[in-house]
Amino acid sequence: MNPHFAALSLALLASTTACNAQPQAQPTAPVRSEAGLRVVPLTIRADGRAHLFQVEVAATPQEQGQGLMYRQTLAPNAGMIFPFEEPRIASFWMKNTLIPLDMVFIRADGTISSIAANTIPHSLTPVQSSEPVAAVLELAGGRAAELGIEAGDKVSW
Repeated sequence: MNPHFAALSLALLASTTACNAQPQAQPTAPVRSEAGLRVVPLTIRADGRAHLFQVEVAATPQEQGQGLMYRQTLAPNAGMIFPFEEPRIASFWMKNTLIPLDMVFIRADGTISSIAANTIPHSLTPVQSSEPVAAVLELAGGRAAELGIEAGDKVSW
């Protein structure tokens, strides 16, 4: 093969490869709520429909202890997810929580175990899961019933 032709072929190949190279995607910072918590999309599949939410993630013990305390409102498609490292019986109270909430107890496979609907603001009575769960989702009180969300539906985030 002609050495000039080989060099030209390599140069063309290099320039074509450089032209087709895609710019590296820059990592984006996670979306944060006003409270500084990471916000993620969450979907509940119920009766063949997908209900979309943007939820804050209460990941640390401190964030989970604070939860939605002192919030005066919660948008219809917002909420807070409390993921656990290992499934466990979850127990919540409504101390310093100003608005009613639906507590959606989620099994490790993503299905809803049960829903405590319209929990009572300021109540110190524990609201517990009936079995070990991997996460709890808090939504605005009455929202689960409004959307037809019930035990057995699938949650993903």
